[in-house]
Amino acid sequence: MITTNSKPVLSVLVDNSISTKYFKAAKKVDSIIKEIEKNQKINQKFDVQFFSFGKEVSVLDSLSFTQPKTDINKAITSINTLTKESKNATILISDGNQTSGNDYEYTQSKSAIYPIVIGDTTQYQDIQISQLNVNKYSYIQNKFPVEALLYYEGKETVNSVFSIRKNGKKVFSKKLQFSPLKPTQTITTSLKSDKKGNQYYTAAITKIKSEKNTKNNYKNFAVEVIDEQTKVLILSSFLHPDLGAIKKAIESNKQRKATIALINDRSVNFSEYQFFVLYQPNRSFKQFFKKIQSNYLLISGTKTDWNFLNSEKLGVTKNAINQTEVYSAIYNADFLTFLQKDIHFSEFNPLKDVFGEIQITAKHQTLLYQKYAGVATQQPLLITIENDENKMAVLFGEGIWKWRAASFLSTQSFENFDAFLGNLTQYLASNKKRKRLTVKSKSLYPANAPINISAFYVDKNYQFDNRASLELTVTNTKTKEKKVLPFSLVHNSYQVSVEGLLSGDYSYKVSVNSQTINSFGKFKITDYQIEEQFTNANYKKLNSLALKTKGELFYANKVKNLLDKLSSDESYYTVQKSTTKKQNLIDWQWMLFLAIILLAIEWFIRKYYGKI
Repeated sequence: MITTNSKPVLSVLVDNSISTKYFKAAKKVDSIIKEIEKNQKINQKFDVQFFSFGKEVSVLDSLSFTQPKTDINKAITSINTLTKESKNATILISDGNQTSGNDYEYTQSKSAIYPIVIGDTTQYQDIQISQLNVNKYSYIQNKFPVEALLYYEGKETVNSVFSIRKNGKKVFSKKLQFSPLKPTQTITTSLKSDKKGNQYYTAAITKIKSEKNTKNNYKNFAVEVIDEQTKVLILSSFLHPDLGAIKKAIESNKQRKATIALINDRSVNFSEYQFFVLYQPNRSFKQFFKKIQSNYLLISGTKTDWNFLNSEKLGVTKNAINQTEVYSAIYNADFLTFLQKDIHFSEFNPLKDVFGEIQITAKHQTLLYQKYAGVATQQPLLITIENDENKMAVLFGEGIWKWRAASFLSTQSFENFDAFLGNLTQYLASNKKRKRLTVKSKSLYPANAPINISAFYVDKNYQFDNRASLELTVTNTKTKEKKVLPFSLVHNSYQVSVEGLLSGDYSYKVSVNSQTINSFGKFKITDYQIEEQFTNANYKKLNSLALKTKGELFYANKVKNLLDKLSSDESYYTVQKSTTKKQNLIDWQWMLFLAIILLAIEWFIRKYYGKI
């Protein structure tokens, strides 16, 4: 029988974030740790284990107070996982201000938690931008929403001004009044995207009387403005209801502008448009096909000149005869060019076109097949064609305005039909080729926050390539100082973390070694420290945590009282465990070996005397 003694565990969690240094409590924390280490009664009674935490939790080695975020909830749950099998206690040395993770006030803990409050507990008047909600992207010449949540803490009625600036110029301003009865306000406005690229803004609220901390009075944010407004020209030699329906469907997306023009209108400047809809082309379109190499949607019908189109060698021909027919649609679920759901195409009115067999020589995908006279066929009704240089789509039939009307009658909305034509337009209007290297990063980072950049690299067959060697070069645009770091392969992506950069503007380059493949980008590091937004320690929330876990709150000058309480608390005691080790009285393995030896000796003796 073996007897072992198991002490209760006393976990000491130490806040290693920037806020500790900001509250000038670093020396006090060091003295608290030394006091716990030197207390003989505590060390005799408990198995004392020290941990530091910021955003992550680690065994305490040294304290730097440089962690950019504080996650108290994660620290507590991590310790609970480590010490879940014994009666334990936890000392939490912190200012109680959390900037990351779930709210620790509602953390479940089987161990009693004894917080030691560090930092200033004096209540000061303070006004701050507690949260800022902004979309990451906007389109040029559009407006994007900005929502600011403002919070006031104080006993008086105060006046302030909330403003937003861009490059030092004020773009929004509003006067506000706060009071103890009205401590919060939400401000919503819309700003115009007037320039392409990353646009940086600063939201601020003016300082109030006797305010100690003004670092939480402003926040920086960035919006990437994308210039992707597509201009579409709808060309025809005659007017038709289809033209208006196509224009309305395309313009349901505010990033697209559609214009209807007749092919003989010489005032039209084709170079202004990125995408074309060719409605029932005839020989008057000949000059268009000679000049324009852009992507387009071709719609045929009863007035289409197929003899002319066949001569243009578009990759699709039709042996048309002087007879018209109607064709219903059959949805092809195997269509792969882009994602398009079935919007009940088969229930729409049939389209009208000249009769004839369609032949396609180019590489294509079929979204809709023809249903003729109630019989499903393999003849296409809508196809997409793509080669190395251009993309096109062909709809074999006029009367699409009836589809839009039928869609509205079915759903009381044009949304489904407009989305269908929008998907087709987006596919055809995009000239972007798939990149082999794509990089993901933010455009704005707070000071001292880790800058994580990930990259995805594929081979010539567009399969993920885990053999590549990627490198990141970060350059400070002002000082021209460079930092070069290699990427690490993590699962199905390449990742790198950059630390130690000062506030300012940076450009970066991601390159693939032994390849001429690069990706470029920019980001900005602000001087805003999220850990410096608080004016005092949150002793109220720490006290709530202590009461909930059956612990008790102590201040930094009462550490001895806490240690005396723990050392005299009889609910924490050493557990003696007895372990019985069972062993057979007879070791059968040795007995078996001995029996084999004796039998062997007997056999040789009998053999020697000739008795066998």
